[in-house]
Amino acid sequence: MGGSFGKCYDPSGSQFGIPTYPWRYAPKGLATRRQLRARGLRPGGQPVAAQVLRPRYRRGPLTAYLYRVDRAKPVRPMTPARWAALAKANLARRTCPTCRTDAGYVIPTSLGMCVPCAYPDDEQRAA
Repeated sequence: MGGSFGKCYDPSGSQFGIPTYPWRYAPKGLATRRQLRARGLRPGGQPVAAQVLRPRYRRGPLTAYLYRVDRAKPVRPMTPARWAALAKANLARRTCPTCRTDAGYVIPTSLGMCVPCAYPDDEQRAA
């Protein structure tokens, strides 16, 4: 085993507390949250089964937690109430707090308001 491979390989869990594998070397039957979601599944309250580590130069390793696919549950379907709540939340993200209009895009958090309210002089120059 190579240098970084050996540091991330601990299938018994003696070093990290849970079974640990190098990046892209996870055994079959385990998947990350994103991989489960791509299959239409969710962890469903099960504990983390293992982890995958990816060493990085001069920083701590990237960690991805793995869950058992056979214990995963199907994703809950969207109900009309959930769709309505999501639409209301997205409308709030598009509404400018200064001029109270729907900007048509998500208001940047760096500005805190729509672009015309943030830069009123630029609109006069363009006209």
